[in-house]
Amino acid sequence: MTYLIFIIKSSLDDFRRNKIRTALTSLGILIGILSVVLLIAVGLGLKNYIQGQFDSLGTNQIIIFPGKVLQGGGFRPGGGSLGGAKFDLRDEASLKKIKQLSHVAPAFIKTVEVSVRGKSELGDLFASNEDVFTVYSVKISHGRAWTDSDLRKRAKVAVVGPSLVEKFYPQVNPIGKIIKVEDSQFKIVGVAESKGGGGFGGPDLDSFIYIPHTAALSFNPDKTFIAIYAKAKTEDDIPLAKMNIERVLTEKYDEGDFSVLEQSDILNVVTQIFSVLNSVLVAIGAISLIVGGIGIMNIMYVSVVERTREIGIRRAVGATKRDIMAQFLAESILLSLTGGIGAIIIATLLILLVRQVFPASLDLLTIIIAFGVSSFIGIVFGIFPARKAANLTPVDAIRYE
Repeated sequence: MTYLIFIIKSSLDDFRRNKIRTALTSLGILIGILSVVLLIAVGLGLKNYIQGQFDSLGTNQIIIFPGKVLQGGGFRPGGGSLGGAKFDLRDEASLKKIKQLSHVAPAFIKTVEVSVRGKSELGDLFASNEDVFTVYSVKISHGRAWTDSDLRKRAKVAVVGPSLVEKFYPQVNPIGKIIKVEDSQFKIVGVAESKGGGGFGGPDLDSFIYIPHTAALSFNPDKTFIAIYAKAKTEDDIPLAKMNIERVLTEKYDEGDFSVLEQSDILNVVTQIFSVLNSVLVAIGAISLIVGGIGIMNIMYVSVVERTREIGIRRAVGATKRDIMAQFLAESILLSLTGGIGAIIIATLLILLVRQVFPASLDLLTIIIAFGVSSFIGIVFGIFPARKAANLTPVDAIRYE
């Protein structure tokens, strides 16, 4: 222990003599570790964000898509938009007979132009039945949700997302006001609570306009739906509910014409995609670690040359090859760890700032990996200069000019 303390103290004394060189050398490792840690933090944040988005859509949800949208463990391009089943009201009626399901909501979704008094924005029309508010976990902050009575009357009423209300009716009670969707006018009867979204290519759930599907014939003259959302009575009912949904639909469609998915199926695939993407980004960030490691090795070689006479004197008074090698290897590792510690501190501060707008996260495993990687780099790139220093003969080292 005394020997280790001596080695570390000696290394720190050398760093104090060469403050600028030490700082610049550690900077290379700091940037490398920082980039990797931040990329991992962003990856964890994306996972948290996606999980939060799925949680906001409600629990026990089952989604039926046309076509096979999952294939080989991933999304099949165009699977849900090309070919496959064309769901209609008969499918809704058939699925409502499944006793494991509490709610069934067919969905017609379309991006539309929304306008009020000449001011226009893009929004997402969501035409369905009254079950959509339960299945999609839409809570009403003002007014009311439209009902089965509105559906049967083909009433042109709408529940509007808070983003559209903020744009069109800021600081004004929007209930009873008119909102124009393409060429059709709808009366606002309710405002949905904020659900967030709109990031990373996903839909902005706060810009949705929920209307009865019977009032959407101008948008959907074929009366078909792009998906059917269902809610199982309990989580334990989900497997049997999926089996019964498949059984009912295969009486009308081929097995490859539709997909029955629960939230975890989609979440797992999306998480896998982001994990692969994050791994690629981390690998790219790791290149800067290699550059930083080469910088350490270069500086340590310079240090060996500068301290050749010192090495010779130490060898002459009894220092062994092991002592010399330990000295230079310790300096290399300490340089790397200094960069690693600095990276963790900066990353933590940046993540605390970013968390106000994005759920970036830094876990204990990431910190352990950062210290492990920095130590590994210090050993790998420091061992060659250390061996060179240790292999110098005392006589030649003392005579070196």
